[in-house]
Amino acid sequence: MRLTGVSTGNAMEAGIGALWGEDPRYFRTSGGSFGRRVRNIVKMTFVARRQNGNFAPAYARYVATAGNNVLSNTWRVDSEADAQHAAVRTLLGFVGRVGSNAFQEFWADVRIHILKRKP
Repeated sequence: MRLTGVSTGNAMEAGIGALWGEDPRYFRTSGGSFGRRVRNIVKMTFVARRQNGNFAPAYARYVATAGNNVLSNTWRVDSEADAQHAAVRTLLGFVGRVGSNAFQEFWADVRIHILKRKP
């Protein structure tokens, strides 16, 4: 069930974002302080890079995350197919994005320590 929602949301974000000139990729800030990197993780959850290189609210992500969770009500059981459950899934979608960003931000550094290799 989760895979269909994530796939639908990613397709919606990519399509709408392409129309609106948003780049949904995560951009690391390796080398900064831990606090700076955590701030970047949170920031990149809610903003996207535009064609001109500036950052702005990730409107396509907002529409896609909420929209895919409302849309998924059509194939969910009645006990989970309401606005309250869609709102919780939307919130969890953004929490998941924070987790994904954190993985992308720190995995390269963690891998070096685990494998004892240089990048």
